[in-house]
Amino acid sequence: MSVRQSLLAILDRGACYGSQLRAEYERRTGVAVNVGQVYTTLERLERDGLVEGAGVDDEARVLWQPTAAGRVEARTWLTTASLAEGRDDVALKIALAVTLPGADVDAVLSAQRAAVRSALGELDDDVDDADAVPAAIVRAARRAKLEADLRWLDEVERLTALAEPFALSDERPRRGRPARSAV
Repeated sequence: MSVRQSLLAILDRGACYGSQLRAEYERRTGVAVNVGQVYTTLERLERDGLVEGAGVDDEARVLWQPTAAGRVEARTWLTTASLAEGRDDVALKIALAVTLPGADVDAVLSAQRAAVRSALGELDDDVDDADAVPAAIVRAARRAKLEADLRWLDEVERLTALAEPFALSDERPRRGRPARSAV
């Protein structure tokens, strides 16, 4: 989830100061965020014309509010589907390991499975009140992802049986960094 978009969505409810935003983010998601990241994000949002200063509160804390463009971006983000994309470091590590002679792919898979099971064991299911529901939603998503990771690791284990490690290619790319001259 984008901290940037989340902060905009929270600000769409009303002006907040940085630490207040951090607390609201954590209360609403159950996920910790560094207050420094909040302030850095606010500075970038201001640079991009998505938030602006809204004065100070009675304790002289700087308040932030979304601009019209920030409100549009927050509302668009909330109504647009999000798919996890980008580089999957675990998949890349395993894909690389199966190509490397001498790499212990079974150990890589075993370590990953143990980490996933440990993370699953740390999740709890308590939902005591309405404020706990958002955190429970985040935990349920995490649990589903971890359970899917275990199923995926089972499939990867079957696929690795077909893999053969291989040496470096003899084909050399035409471009590369020139050697430094010894002076």
